Amino acid sequence: MLRHAAVLIALLVTPAFADEDIKDQYPGSVLYEKPVEVIPDVWSAIGATAPPGYENAGHNNNLSFIVTGDGVIVVNAGANAKLAAALHDEIKAITDQPVKLVINENGQGHAMLGNNYWIDQGVEVLAHVDAAESFEEENGALFANMKRYAQENWEGTDPMGPTRTFDDKEVIEMGRFTIEVLHLGEAHSPGDTQVWIPAEGMMIAGDIAFHNRIPPIFADTCTSCWIETWETAFAPLNPTYIIPGHGHPTNLAQVEDHTIGYLKHLRGKIGEHIENGGTLEDAYYVDQSPYAHHDTFKELATKNAGQVFSEMEFE
Repeated sequence: MLRHAAVLIALLVTPAFADEDIKDQYPGSVLYEKPVEVIPDVWSAIGATAPPGYENAGHNNNLSFIVTGDGVIVVNAGANAKLAAALHDEIKAITDQPVKLVINENGQGHAMLGNNYWIDQGVEVLAHVDAAESFEEENGALFANMKRYAQENWEGTDPMGPTRTFDDKEVIEMGRFTIEVLHLGEAHSPGDTQVWIPAEGMMIAGDIAFHNRIPPIFADTCTSCWIETWETAFAPLNPTYIIPGHGHPTNLAQVEDHTIGYLKHLRGKIGEHIENGGTLEDAYYVDQSPYAHHDTFKELATKNAGQVFSEMEFE
């Protein structure tokens, strides 16, 4: 237990930002980092806090798994079959328990493009119905983009959706764990899914939560809905430990500042800009400097401002 506590403390006191220029942390594997045990029997391979690229093979989100005592539950299939296989190799080095279920956190490529590897192993893949629908519509473009940046690491990937879906909540009893697979409401992308282990105070949050980097805001992202879902459904669960969709494991206060704090700041600046008669062209340059030290800022800040202006213009 002392070893687990030391690992967790090290993770929780990780600096408030990370350096996206840090080189691959696990040479010899397509995984960006080797999995770490966040709390007993809950592991995560932490992805790069940078956009997906050849250097990280698309491992820029967190690939987590729970060793239940009666099988393993994986959260996120990985951005391609090679990442899925590499994660599976790590699991097999830790336990001889078979992987019995994969849960996709949403319909994005980093969550679902590795599904075919797991399905080929005879593993069920679970996703929210909206995430499955989104992936069905977008998988061609997601696959093409992954092939572009991953280069030879795309090989073996065949885009497949989940084998089954859920609507609002599914409770899984496996080994010593009772796990709640949740869709708490609209947030980052369609079908955002949270994996909640109440007895442990552990939330594998998916892309409702970002840490060490700012989130991308998509054309179909409702930032006001995201804030509402967080404040009315996510935060009241009061998790002790959070594995975010992107960034290092942390606590509720830290990840709230990096996610909802950012959204509120940007919405506030865009709201002022609109009230002053500002245009879309100028909206790209509203002040986001309090978050300039976060990773992906230079890639996403201006795009995010434009998306939020389009969202708020007629609110």
